[in-house]
Amino acid sequence: MTAIRRQAFTHSWPLDDQMTAICTSSTAEHKFLANPAAQYLYVYLSRFVKACSEHTLGRPFSEMDVLDWGCGKGQVSKLVQDLGPGSLESCDLLDDRADSAFGQKTPLLDACGISVTPLKHDYVLPYPDGAFDVVLSVGVLEHVPNDRASLAEINRVLKHGGLFFCFFLPTDMSWTQKLAHMRGDFYHDRFYNVRLIQQMLAEVDMKLLDAWYRQLLPKNTIRYPFFRLIERLDQAVTEYTPLRVFATNVEFVGQKQGG
Repeated sequence: MTAIRRQAFTHSWPLDDQMTAICTSSTAEHKFLANPAAQYLYVYLSRFVKACSEHTLGRPFSEMDVLDWGCGKGQVSKLVQDLGPGSLESCDLLDDRADSAFGQKTPLLDACGISVTPLKHDYVLPYPDGAFDVVLSVGVLEHVPNDRASLAEINRVLKHGGLFFCFFLPTDMSWTQKLAHMRGDFYHDRFYNVRLIQQMLAEVDMKLLDAWYRQLLPKNTIRYPFFRLIERLDQAVTEYTPLRVFATNVEFVGQKQGG
């Protein structure tokens, strides 16, 4: 699993030209996705989802049902759809807050014809048991009112052996998060570490397959001239040095137990 992640993260994947064009001419809230350093995070994460899913579940991505839980601006749904899953379901909380797909303009989703299912409950999902092979949380789990109840619902809608990918989970020792709090920005009010993740997954009978730290350097607000080189240096530090604990995110892959 670790080898697959390292390969997917360090490969020189192409940027998404369509996303760059749409977000360059869109509202200010979307322009960070035209920044190569920021967009590339989502590019290699989506590639990792495909590679890891095929390796672990033993069949093509084209035969898998995927849920993008809390799709927001839709960049992950767009990138995953382009990789050709068997089916893609995008959903978000029916809310007028700016981080919901229903509280902002969604030019990426509109351009790609991706519909979004409205969620009318904080954590109950409108899907039957065992509906999905893969569920994605990209900057979502840390914002729900009850993370454990949400994990239980995710586990319920996963097929036996299905995978839960959780990205952009803020760490409890992140220097960028502490700086944000010092400035009065409390967008993230809950923080995580690997031990807590293991505990939460065990409570819903999910197995931790892999966990890692990511992003010591900020990416959304800085336009690095050699973004792939900066990304590889950043990953080397967070993978192989003790400085990893100060990274912005801790991320993981969990698997539903059962045959």
